[in-house]
Amino acid sequence: MDIQHLVDRLEDLIDEGRHLFGTKYTMLDEERALEIIDQMRISIPDEIERAAKTIQQRDRVLAEANEEAARIVQQARQHSEDLIDEQEMVKQAKVRAEFIIEQANQEADKITQEADHYVLAQLSQLEQQFAHTLDEIRNGIQLMQHQEPAPAEPVVAAQAAPAPQQVVRQQPINFERPAPAAAASP
Repeated sequence: MDIQHLVDRLEDLIDEGRHLFGTKYTMLDEERALEIIDQMRISIPDEIERAAKTIQQRDRVLAEANEEAARIVQQARQHSEDLIDEQEMVKQAKVRAEFIIEQANQEADKITQEADHYVLAQLSQLEQQFAHTLDEIRNGIQLMQHQEPAPAEPVVAAQAAPAPQQVVRQQPINFERPAPAAAASP
């Protein structure tokens, strides 16, 4: 039986009792009062047991909630650490990629400069060879123009031979590479 119900019954018994005039005493039905008290003695252990079970259940629920909260906090902490690690790896990969790109650009610039120097050296050498050959050709032409004419017989041969062509002097070709124009900024 519910302890609260028994307390209410005891209170009703007191209210129904006879009050002794001029005193604080009340006459009760002793048998009914003892019966209610006995029922209270029986109910109190049940109530205490229910309260203990309720407290145990509450403690168990709180422990489970605390465990779940700790697990969630640990998962969040681990997830946060994983994200930080992942971000650090991405950052390191970006730094490494930028370094590799910079090295590749420097190597490409070096190769381009070396190729330009090689081509310029080859063209300069070719220009010198052509200039030397051109000088030899001019010297040969001048030598031919300053020679004395051959006897009469060569006149017939001279008629058959074509007239020497006039040499047109050309300006030397400049093979030097012009300075690169400033790159347009984006």
